[in-house]
Amino acid sequence: MSWIKIVGIGPGSLDDMTRRAFNALKECDVVVGYKTYIKLINTIIQDKQIFDSGMRQEITRCQKALELAASGKNVCVISSGDPGIYGMAGLVLELSQRQGLNTDIQVIPGISAINSAASILGAPLMHDFAVISLSDHLTPWELIEKRLDMAAQADFVIALYNPKSRERRNHLNKAIEIILKHKAPDAPAGIVKNASREGQMVMITTLSEIPKQDVDMTSIIIIGNRHTFTSEGKMITPRGYDI
Repeated sequence: MSWIKIVGIGPGSLDDMTRRAFNALKECDVVVGYKTYIKLINTIIQDKQIFDSGMRQEITRCQKALELAASGKNVCVISSGDPGIYGMAGLVLELSQRQGLNTDIQVIPGISAINSAASILGAPLMHDFAVISLSDHLTPWELIEKRLDMAAQADFVIALYNPKSRERRNHLNKAIEIILKHKAPDAPAGIVKNASREGQMVMITTLSEIPKQDVDMTSIIIIGNRHTFTSEGKMITPRGYDI
């Protein structure tokens, strides 16, 4: 029986791809994915059939994967980071369930961008944290605002995905205004652009200074809680040990 493996390829560098993900890509017949992510793994899939497409064509890619598997092909659907974190896993499983298919589908986890960014910044996620995407393409902005407010009020460490794009230039500013209602302006914050990829950039700053920084869709922002501090260029959120 043919299969679909939804593969997390990690944040970008092949060094951050798991062995399980690597093996899945070597075993499949076809790789389906977003053009940019296909390029990241091109050196290890040159002997595979490729089906790629651009942004906002996720449904098309997942449907194609299901059709290829139904025709007898073993298929890898790739996601950057982890496929179950803002990735393709849910969509493939939803489509398969709605269509009543009996396809063998497996989810192959990967190192997410939040893991990679946190490791580059130091140890900012040592206590409870919330991850919130500022993209309102699939989620109403009013709901995103509510989640930002509640997470800040609860003093979670907050990680922001998709902070700014050409279509959403003011969303980040609005988000910071909401968070500032509950967190101090000098709360430590870190920005990692292109984590584990070519062109990686790292910035340690403060909550109120985030809007002044160079941020785009490839950036991850991590804002500390009231106990987070910086030392020697690293963000550290204490776990609570008595040391």
